[in-house]
Amino acid sequence: MTVAEALRSSGLDPREARLLLAGAAAVSQTTIVAYPERALAPGVFDSYQKLIARRKAGEPVAYILGRQEFYGLELNVGPGALIPRPESELIVDLALQLSFSSVVDLGTGSGAIAIAIKHQRPDARVVATDFSAAALAVARRNAEKHGLQIDFRLGSWLEPLAGERFNLIVANPPYVAAGDHHLMQLGFEPREALVGGADGLDGIREIAAAAPAHLLPGGWLLVEHGMGQEPAVREVLDRAGLEDIADWPDLARIPRVTGGKVK
Repeated sequence: MTVAEALRSSGLDPREARLLLAGAAAVSQTTIVAYPERALAPGVFDSYQKLIARRKAGEPVAYILGRQEFYGLELNVGPGALIPRPESELIVDLALQLSFSSVVDLGTGSGAIAIAIKHQRPDARVVATDFSAAALAVARRNAEKHGLQIDFRLGSWLEPLAGERFNLIVANPPYVAAGDHHLMQLGFEPREALVGGADGLDGIREIAAAAPAHLLPGGWLLVEHGMGQEPAVREVLDRAGLEDIADWPDLARIPRVTGGKVK
């Protein structure tokens, strides 16, 4: 069987089919695209069909392959941590527009945001927290993979940072409302990394309330949130005493990050 025949047989989205076939054949996706007429090595099609079956059962491609690209960096991913999304690159873009020497990433998960920032600002002090030991294990492996020194702390939000202050706090907390129908499509990812209470904002409220005590003068808090949540998030940040509150849209022009700073 050729590469092209295997791809046609998958019944999957073409991009996902290419990714899985590249994984089964242990070659790059570029090779799959460039040589559609090439015959598959023995056993590859059987392996490919097993991956297809997992995908059709709803398992995300990133978990099947054990990796996901984020901000140009390949990261290891696993069921213990949320899969990094392209829209989360916005918070990295915004962070890199600011001047800072210290930053903490709250609820770091796979470490994607902290790692992307440290990769771009190697001289900055980067701390990352998560209440999940499993997620921190994934994050540490990713930092080691890219040779980056990040201080990982086990604990909820800012709790592991008693008395410490930073120029910048970034967070991609759970923001899906409990009962949201989209959760049915996300059954393979850790629910605690997705659901933020009845309205999805519990984590953002906790972070905003504690953030001013951990920000240096002029320091910023940037939080990612869901579509349509920006008015409520702006109100939460305002009640916490933050100033110059603004929100920023992703490439689809949907506001996805809201932030404010202390005096």
